[in-house]
Amino acid sequence: MARTILLALLFLLSWILYLDRAAISTAKDLIATDLGLSNDAMGVVFGSFALAYALGQIPAGWFADRFGPRMALTFVVAAWSLFTAMTGLAHDFAALVMVRFLFGLAEAGAFPASARAFYTWLPPELHGRANGLIFSGSRLGAALSFPVLAGLLDGFGWRVAFYLLGIPGLLWAVIWFAWFRDKPVPLPRPAEPPFGRILRSRGMRQLMAQYFSSNFTFFLCLSWMLPYLMEHYHLTRERASWYSMTILLVGATAQWVSGGLTDWLYRTHPRWSRRGPALGGFALAAGALTLLSQAGSAETAVALFALATFGTEMTISPSWAYCIDIGAGKSGAVSGAMNMAGNLGAFVSASAFPALARWNGGDASLYFLLAASLNLLSAWAWLRMPPKERTL
Repeated sequence: MARTILLALLFLLSWILYLDRAAISTAKDLIATDLGLSNDAMGVVFGSFALAYALGQIPAGWFADRFGPRMALTFVVAAWSLFTAMTGLAHDFAALVMVRFLFGLAEAGAFPASARAFYTWLPPELHGRANGLIFSGSRLGAALSFPVLAGLLDGFGWRVAFYLLGIPGLLWAVIWFAWFRDKPVPLPRPAEPPFGRILRSRGMRQLMAQYFSSNFTFFLCLSWMLPYLMEHYHLTRERASWYSMTILLVGATAQWVSGGLTDWLYRTHPRWSRRGPALGGFALAAGALTLLSQAGSAETAVALFALATFGTEMTISPSWAYCIDIGAGKSGAVSGAMNMAGNLGAFVSASAFPALARWNGGDASLYFLLAASLNLLSAWAWLRMPPKERTL
């Protein structure tokens, strides 16, 4: 029962995290118009979050390992909820960049602290489904943010919408602090390797590189995808919001498929438990992104976006499960290192999309081909990923 409550709370946490994170994409045109910002300036705003989120990963993971997920998650969730609300107070470019940077620093602790909680509370054969569950919550939160925010924006304006978004996270932080404890009944654990040794290993380098590619691709869904659909295919915000929601819902189903497959393979073909779903997912995403560069209609683009997102999302559960495999009691810092590399990919993606489109005369096909190439390289990295024993 306690594990069920833990998973339910972390699912809800992930839902809130991405609801707050993706909101700015829906509000992008209103914020840009109100503050007089260009697409390049909004790229800096998107990128400021991604950069801060990347920089905060290892410190946040260390904090969770040192002081426990109870304190870490209570603090970071309360902090990012306040910065979400403060987004509505920004009155110029500098203030908006600063508050989104601080928002990114606060959100950095969510998944490394969750990984540390999974290490303590769950056996390895449940890590795939557990990670699949919480990351599906993140995609559901991002998906629902599009129609929810469209309604809030139409009814209250973008400033009040961000004020209201700060409330759920504050309530969650209170519940988490009251219920969670860092040390349930201990499970048998192997000896823990030093963090520096893990960080220098070939497996860790490949893990970080493939997560860079994954986030480079997926961050498009949280930043430029909705504006791209609106501008390139001349869609209304409402129609583009529903298309964007559909794409992220497809991503959520990939989390469930990948999590279940990862755990099934752990029992039947352990060598392929982490490798198989990730390799297949990256190959699928690479093919869809290549075709997306030639999409001639909004419907075709949405279908290919959904297929690429499904493939990329297949790689998440095995990536985080592998972090817990090799990190043990340092799972927070190890997963934070991987997530740092991933969000550097998101940071690059936020600026690369408008820059490549502008350089190519408004055509985004170069971005899609670059993302496809990165996904192919990541599939190759997983094919050569060393087993846990050789990494340790």
